[in-house]
Amino acid sequence: MRFALDVPVNGDYADPRLLAELAREAEAAGWDGFFLQDGLNTPDPLADPWICLGVVAAATDRIRIGVMVTPLARRRPWQVARQATTVDRLSGGRMTLGVGLGFAEVDFTPFGEQWDARARAGVLDEALEVVAGLWTGRPFSFAGRHFSLDDVTIAPAPIQEPRIPVWVAAGWPNRRPLARAARWDGVYLMTVHQRTGDLLRPADVAEVVAALDRPGLDVAFNVVRSADPARQVREFTEAGGTWWVELAPDEADGGLAAYRDRIKRGPPA
Repeated sequence: MRFALDVPVNGDYADPRLLAELAREAEAAGWDGFFLQDGLNTPDPLADPWICLGVVAAATDRIRIGVMVTPLARRRPWQVARQATTVDRLSGGRMTLGVGLGFAEVDFTPFGEQWDARARAGVLDEALEVVAGLWTGRPFSFAGRHFSLDDVTIAPAPIQEPRIPVWVAAGWPNRRPLARAARWDGVYLMTVHQRTGDLLRPADVAEVVAALDRPGLDVAFNVVRSADPARQVREFTEAGGTWWVELAPDEADGGLAAYRDRIKRGPPA
């Protein structure tokens, strides 16, 4: 099991320098991952996650970094391919690309972007093919329903081989996102069971692993620490989870100050 943080970029966190400080503190405390959220349209202050990710990469040496998750259905895949490549090279090969359909309609419809789930899924699948093709560093062409490229090269290629790892967001027990994740390198599970609204349990993670049916995939999940986190770690590990990811507490639970204290105390194992 590896341990990571899912860090907001809005509100109190909308400061690249603060995010760099938190990343340094996380690395010093023994965390394995520092992942930034990706939002677009909020009434409170908001920082661009990709620019902040560059700052985080420059401020750290070991910790894995990434955006969890970028709504690739509303982004130009060639721009994401270039951004991720730049961060991967800046970080010495520590980038993970998290992608999803997008969960907030406010990030789509006010800008004229389509919100239909099936349409976004089609865009996402094509965009992933485009990103992976461009990461080869060789001339790449693509002709699809949503995207068309003619002999495009992004160079230099990412440091990681065969490419930057891709995690696909999914909500259990929805099967289609899991099928998409199984074609890539891992899954990033939503915090709650999509039918019951309960926090994910180790038994849910075990079912996800069985549904993926691809040994070696990363299985990342959000978790809220219980009174016995050591037992939680053991149970989620036995279920097949590989990345324990902690979200920031809301203001009622202490907000930034509480999160910073938790970061400095390190992961639960």
